[in-house]
Amino acid sequence: FQNDSVVAGGGAIEMELSKYLRDYSRTIPGKQQLLIGAYAKALEIIPRQLCDNAGFDATNILNKLRAKHAQVGAHLPTEGS
Repeated sequence: FQNDSVVAGGGAIEMELSKYLRDYSRTIPGKQQLLIGAYAKALEIIPRQLCDNAGFDATNILNKLRAKHAQVGAHLPTEGS
């Protein structure tokens, strides 16, 4: 079985959606900007909870994840590539 497409886990999709929505929210005025920003933040609850459950500092990890997603987006290399 060989497949070049991989669906990331561990909250990666939620982090990428959050990044996209935060960026998008900055382009629109008014209350919609606040609502979309709040939804973007809510998506980060999933990776935050995973960090907490694993005993990691969630704030530190989420900051690193935000930086990595800003740098390379969702196209992270997979093992062996």
